[in-house]
Amino acid sequence: MPALPASRFGAYVLLTASMALVGSYVALSKPLLAVFPVLVLALLRFAIAAVAMLPWTLRAADEPPLTRGEHLQLFLMSFFGNFLFSIAMLNGIARTTATAAGVILATLPAVVALLSWLLLRERLSGRALLAIGLAVGGIALLQFARGDGLDGGRSASLLGNALMLAAVICEAIYVIFARRLAHRRAPLRVSALINLWGLVLITPWGLWQWASLRPDLAAVGPALWLLLVFYALAASLVAVWLWMAGMKQVPASEAGVFTVALPVTATLVGVLLLGEHFSLLHGAALLLAAAGVVLIAAAPAPSASAAPLPPR
Repeated sequence: MPALPASRFGAYVLLTASMALVGSYVALSKPLLAVFPVLVLALLRFAIAAVAMLPWTLRAADEPPLTRGEHLQLFLMSFFGNFLFSIAMLNGIARTTATAAGVILATLPAVVALLSWLLLRERLSGRALLAIGLAVGGIALLQFARGDGLDGGRSASLLGNALMLAAVICEAIYVIFARRLAHRRAPLRVSALINLWGLVLITPWGLWQWASLRPDLAAVGPALWLLLVFYALAASLVAVWLWMAGMKQVPASEAGVFTVALPVTATLVGVLLLGEHFSLLHGAALLLAAAGVVLIAAAPAPSASAAPLPPR
């Protein structure tokens, strides 16, 4: 068997690191939500990322101006993939476990395939249908798993899982829009612009909640402030850069397999750092989600298709 080229191995490391980062920041948003209200947390996250991504917000000298259609696409991508996704994800993770959240986020490839069929009339292959069935089975199993540490127990877990699924649907809509811009604009510029739109959309709601609840930010310790900066930069910048850097050496269909690292990392963070309970039902749901990801990712992909950016 020939040795794996160093460049290809390095790309695998970058892709795995990207998805592991996504799984970790989704799980680690739970302690942040114990201190920051949801809309305030989203406002702070978008504001920090906007400052960090300022170099990619401005148009390069050799880049053509955005068209009116591209401006509309960027707005819609941000509305679904940043604004609604963040609200649904943060409210969902506050009401369910990190393990369950990771499993549900792993259904993204199957949901993208389903929405592509519903909205774009793309053909659903046998692999895609089986992956969708596995995703549904994995989510169904989660409803029988214990939601340890959740106020309201199973009802809270059910609502949290439903909100996480809503976040996945929002992210899938974002992915469909992103396909049209993937070949015309640099990924980090797209990310910077949709993050800026996300800041515009969340600001009035975040300021309203800030004025209503008046969170005592002075009482927040340095560790949580560092975690907030990690969340903002990982979600908007680092995970995207790692993914796109890895994609330079790996085909889109092959790269999709590495999204399996998302639910695995979320589970490990939830169990090892947050003290969540992990049962056989959680394990079965995780295996179903992982099998669905591999089925979709291993399918032959059209040459024009582009790999989506990681969830934010």
